[in-house]
Amino acid sequence: MPVKIGEPIDPAATKRRILTVSERIFYNRGISLVGVAEIADAAGASKATLYKNFGSKEGLVEAALLDRSERIHRWLRNGVADLAPGRARVLGVFDLLLDWFSGDDFHGCGLVSAAAEQRASDPVVTGLARRHLQAYRDLLTELLAEMPETSAARQDPDLFAGRLLLLIEGATVISSVDGNPEAGLTARAWAESLLD
Repeated sequence: MPVKIGEPIDPAATKRRILTVSERIFYNRGISLVGVAEIADAAGASKATLYKNFGSKEGLVEAALLDRSERIHRWLRNGVADLAPGRARVLGVFDLLLDWFSGDDFHGCGLVSAAAEQRASDPVVTGLARRHLQAYRDLLTELLAEMPETSAARQDPDLFAGRLLLLIEGATVISSVDGNPEAGLTARAWAESLLD
């Protein structure tokens, strides 16, 4: 909401509001079709305030994608933290994603979609998508390292993390295109098979 006359301005809250609004709009509509004026208007801020906080549309895109990636990985880590170490935590990641795939606001992976949309024109966006995928690998590798010592997944967690990430991203793409979370169930079943 815009600040009413006489109310104090909170620059941090304004920056957060712009970031939150831009992340939602970029996720729902893409990057190329959205202008700075639309984001500023939706956030109840001026274009000058947006530029002051982010420098450019490119700076805003970078900040929004980075914020989204960090938020998703916090959500995943927090979502499996109370599960038993090992198999339950690994499959818990798939369970969280299944819930996400079933939501009305699910449109696939925002970072991978942004990288595909900006393919050759923006190496920063591609780099952020790579970093996002690496954070998935890192999380999965940590969770696989908690598997029993006799587990093949624990013997080579990097290899298994890569395989699980393929299942996750494949299910994410197929679920978003088909509009059906069924691919997530299949990916979870394959993950169970890999862990066995």
